[in-house]
Amino acid sequence: MLIFNFNMPPISLKLTKDAGIDEWLIVFDWSRKVLYTPTIIISLVAGIVSSIWSLDEGWQQIIGGIWLAVFFLNFLVDEYEVNLKILVMGVLLFVAMLLWLIFLGWVRSFFTSFRALGIRIDAAGYFVFAAVFFLAVAVSWIRGLFYYVAVTPNYLSIQVGPTETAEQISREEFGTRIDTGDFLERLQGYGRLVVIFKDHTRLPLSLLVRRVGAISPKLESIRGKLAVDRMDAKPGGVTGE
Repeated sequence: MLIFNFNMPPISLKLTKDAGIDEWLIVFDWSRKVLYTPTIIISLVAGIVSSIWSLDEGWQQIIGGIWLAVFFLNFLVDEYEVNLKILVMGVLLFVAMLLWLIFLGWVRSFFTSFRALGIRIDAAGYFVFAAVFFLAVAVSWIRGLFYYVAVTPNYLSIQVGPTETAEQISREEFGTRIDTGDFLERLQGYGRLVVIFKDHTRLPLSLLVRRVGAISPKLESIRGKLAVDRMDAKPGGVTGE
């Protein structure tokens, strides 16, 4: 039932029956914990490796240090907005440091230095970390079944609960834009759909959406239809005949 409701929420059935609407977009706000996908993957890999092979203490500490480094990078992505300029500077700094380590012959020592952190996590621990983050993503997905936004050429519908009641805002009262300023979010396929209301006392609605590359042209198509309809409505506008 959950999968059916996600793919075909009640409002989509309503929109399908509306002859005046032939195009729409339904999105919901993902939790930022979905950006911890690399941590989930590295936790699963580390857990599988630790459970299949009997690793000595040194290798366990190296794997634990690498896991901590990935988690720390994910934490930075979650807490701070990283644009392309900052990312390029960080990559150049890392390459410069790596070249310096190669020149000094300290590359092996650098990677084995993760052992100094003394992090030892058994396979069950890695699986628990993966399960916790996966559960946070799953809760966000389940919430999206009942809290979502539908954008049509005629109106914006905001669903705010499990009931079928929703707030509808006419097309003259809102605007939309796609925000992909955070490069690392965009790199993982995520971006933000921002709804700006004409009522300035109302704060903009910002939704973290996946597959932003596919959503952006879809939204532009709906905007284009909305702009053409407005032009047709003006005196002397294009009638399409």
